[in-house]
Amino acid sequence: MAVRDPEATKARIFEAAVAEFARHGIAGARIDRIAGQAKANKQLIYAYFGNKQELFTQVLGRSLVDLAASVPVDPDDIEGWIDRLMDYHAAHPEFLRLLFWEGIEYGTADLPDEAARQDHYARKVAAVRDAQERGVITDAFAPGDLLFLLIAVANWTTVVPQMSRILVGPDDTDRSRLRASVKEAARRLVAK
Repeated sequence: MAVRDPEATKARIFEAAVAEFARHGIAGARIDRIAGQAKANKQLIYAYFGNKQELFTQVLGRSLVDLAASVPVDPDDIEGWIDRLMDYHAAHPEFLRLLFWEGIEYGTADLPDEAARQDHYARKVAAVRDAQERGVITDAFAPGDLLFLLIAVANWTTVVPQMSRILVGPDDTDRSRLRASVKEAARRLVAK
């Protein structure tokens, strides 16, 4: 008789949920497909993670934590941080897809985990504020605004790769030039 491993099952479900939500969003995702991909009983998904929206919230929440741990905001090295952020998103494009699906489906409505999300981003904004107060980067923008602008500049190339290909070009040299331009834009945004 096979021994059940709840942690391995949860991990398979989670991995399948990331792929399903990144591909189809909350409304389009199907618990049946997640269960099939994870080789898990559909009822286990509900038992471990709750309903589909709760599962999505947990998937995106853990993805945010993974990003924050992998690529902490570094206002003292904006160009290096932008490089690491772009590398992370190139390796994990599903994260930005999840974030965009959340935006499409929730719009301006409150998120189920909004308080936790505000806490998550408050630490990043505090790092920017600290750098502004130390005179490392400009204080011409509110710290949250500046962080939002930097993230937008760095993330957009991954979010709309078709636009990057059309506007910038399809070759590796084109992508390298764009990356250099993104870093220069970020440098200019934070310049004193």
